[in-house]
Amino acid sequence: MPLTVRAAFEAELATARSTSDLDTMWRALERAHILSQEWPWPHTRSHWHMFVLALRTRDRREALGQALRLAVAGVGSSVGRVPIGNTGRAAVGITAPMPIPEDLARILAEGRRESAVQG
Repeated sequence: MPLTVRAAFEAELATARSTSDLDTMWRALERAHILSQEWPWPHTRSHWHMFVLALRTRDRREALGQALRLAVAGVGSSVGRVPIGNTGRAAVGITAPMPIPEDLARILAEGRRESAVQG
């Protein structure tokens, strides 16, 4: 994961950990998920954090959806089969691509430039 993307990903996880507002937590985890999709371990981590939050809030549907996603996230990223832009929540189809927020698209583009320079 390029450094620019890694920094933004970790910042979103930190935001989710630093608030008690559930909407802010979920939004940050969704954004972390979008940033992580191309990389197996970060992608799996994003679903792990979603799973933990679902358990914490006793949201069975979300927890089951995250358990399924935990099982396939790393493999999907490894083989390049992820629905780009998907927020990763259980209410969203597991294969449904979604528009990427503009600020995250810029971060991902910068990460691609970093990777291209590194070779």
